[in-house]
Amino acid sequence: MAVSNSRWNVRRAAIWAMALATGVLGDDRLVTKGFTNCEAESVVRIQQVDISFSNSDKIVVFDIAGVSSKRQNVTATLAVSAYGQDIYTKSFNPCDEATLIAALCPAPAGSFSARGSQAVPAEYAGAIPGIAFQMPDIVAQATLKLKSLDDGAEVGCVRCQITNGKSAVIPTVAYIAAGVAGAALLVGGVGAVGATLSGGAGAGGGTISPSFTEMLGVFQGFAMNGMMTGQLPQVYRSFTQNFAFSSGLIPWMQMQISIDNFRGATGGNLTRDSVEYLLKSNFAFQNGSVTRRSLDGLSLAAREIETQVSGTTPSDESFTAAAEATIREAVSGIKQYAEQLSVPQSNTFMTVLLIVAIVVAVIVVGILLIKVVLEVWALYGNLPASLTGLRKHYWGSIARALTSLVLLLYGIWVLYCVFQLTHGDSWAAQALACVTLLLFTGILAFFSWKIWTMARQLKNTQGDTSALYEDKKIWFKYSLFYESYKKDYWWVFVPVIFYMFIKGCVLAATDGHGMAQAVSLLFIEGLMLALLVWSRPFERKSGNVINIMIQVVRVLSVICVFIFLEEFGLAQTTQTVAGVILVGIQSALAVALALLIACNAIVACVKQNPHRRRRKEMEKMQRDLDDLTPLDARNSLLMERNKSGESINYLGSFPMDKKASPAYESSGDRYIGVAIEPANPYAAVALSHNRSLTPGARDQGRESLVLNAAPMGQDTRGGY
Repeated sequence: MAVSNSRWNVRRAAIWAMALATGVLGDDRLVTKGFTNCEAESVVRIQQVDISFSNSDKIVVFDIAGVSSKRQNVTATLAVSAYGQDIYTKSFNPCDEATLIAALCPAPAGSFSARGSQAVPAEYAGAIPGIAFQMPDIVAQATLKLKSLDDGAEVGCVRCQITNGKSAVIPTVAYIAAGVAGAALLVGGVGAVGATLSGGAGAGGGTISPSFTEMLGVFQGFAMNGMMTGQLPQVYRSFTQNFAFSSGLIPWMQMQISIDNFRGATGGNLTRDSVEYLLKSNFAFQNGSVTRRSLDGLSLAAREIETQVSGTTPSDESFTAAAEATIREAVSGIKQYAEQLSVPQSNTFMTVLLIVAIVVAVIVVGILLIKVVLEVWALYGNLPASLTGLRKHYWGSIARALTSLVLLLYGIWVLYCVFQLTHGDSWAAQALACVTLLLFTGILAFFSWKIWTMARQLKNTQGDTSALYEDKKIWFKYSLFYESYKKDYWWVFVPVIFYMFIKGCVLAATDGHGMAQAVSLLFIEGLMLALLVWSRPFERKSGNVINIMIQVVRVLSVICVFIFLEEFGLAQTTQTVAGVILVGIQSALAVALALLIACNAIVACVKQNPHRRRRKEMEKMQRDLDDLTPLDARNSLLMERNKSGESINYLGSFPMDKKASPAYESSGDRYIGVAIEPANPYAAVALSHNRSLTPGARDQGRESLVLNAAPMGQDTRGGY
């Protein structure tokens, strides 16, 4: 009973501290979460502290164990703090009747242990505000120091984290976020499949914002913010972990064990960097920093000591000898983010690599199955014409899907590759990081060069780059890079790729240097915001508004990180308020995008991609011209006869006989230059407005129109 009384004393202060400081997400329970012996070497060492308080039945349950190198009388001082502020401090003698702790009266030479429960007086339990049981990720701790009665020297110290079991790490949030991203993919995929079925051009939902790429990019941004170096509030750290799936960090114990084995066989050091080592560790949030406490030696889970609540355990030299050495290490940045997800620091790249490999396999197998179904259908049935495009462009569909995946993951891939090259230990993992980074960068660089070269050629031959959007073959091959942008801003994808590259490099290379990291990222995010505001490059107004809004949130997020930097020395309460505000801003952005995706699901059913619509209108006009007959009334306006009596097509929309019209020039399968006779001004008008002609041919048409115009005031029939 005495031991329970003393332990209730500790528990009472801890509960009260939590109450004043805000609580954590739990069902009205307050518990200790991890502990640390303050001094590496001390006479009295605590080996286990498990204390919980239930607000429903007002009961404290405790389990305490430790060892002492000698028998002595001690005094105890209990201090409770929350968010860096001292809340409660009390000194007492374990041998006093009011605060009797039999296990420490006196502290024995050997091991001591006590388990039990104690009812909490109503005056203390009723003083705890309800918010203490509701607020997630409270930062509170209790510290118990033991001093010798003989000389006043400190002989033992233990620090416990206090929580109510609730956290902003909520699996449901991750599932909802993944569902929202999946919905965006579905909305965009419907348009892409529809375009493929109608002709294989794949002009899809990329122009509808927020697209799957934008949505996943937002979630990746949340995760990358949680990887930044600084004294990030625990509530914000936990919030960002809900979006770890978007960055490829998916905890999978068997996968981590396999990666550890792979690293161990290729030069990796698993002593303090493995999943097994992490399983023996716990994380503590102290003074704005995260500390990992790991144990070497015997596992406390194997301890089997049963004692009476009012009794002590005899000295046990073997148990004392087995006292475990505690290894404490401050962790931050990418390492802290990964390890709190049970992913060792050196396993981060390999984890993402294997997840991406699984995704690639699913994509290839899925498209292969569709191909098999279509081939069987074509052999044994009547394949609809609408499906021939998908069947025909099978390999192109795989290439397009994999290139889209590279573009989607490039920013986060650069981050993990650079982090692996600077922090990894396995030569094989280092080689894979280097090769895949070069491969991904090479793919994007090749497509950027190819599109840029093609655009320059089109500008030289046709006067503009409209064919990037109007030519089916070009659209199908390259549109995934620029389909969301206006025709005049097709090039914006190049600075976007560079933005992803430099952001990933900076975040990984400056890991551990909070100020340099924050300043660099603020500059990068600010430049991207300036580009979007200046150019407003997206085809739809909604795309411009949404992407500028997303970029504004990114800039604000980096600005908030300055509040978390140790250099400014701001109070933890201020940092926590800033963290909660940041959680609110990013949550509001995610909810807004989710609602827009729901609206887009409706819009996608009734509204066509603008680029594809214009291309279809052009194709329809060309088909109408192909249907002209000698007696068609339109023929007199669009056709002329040359000196040989042969028809000349001023629109240049379909092939004609080059031998009969030697003055024509060919561009692919279309004749774009004509010898014009100023006989039909209407044809000249059509010719002057035909964008498929060369600038010279269009100018010739305009000149013909001017030469054949009647003078002002003159009657063309000969009168005035």
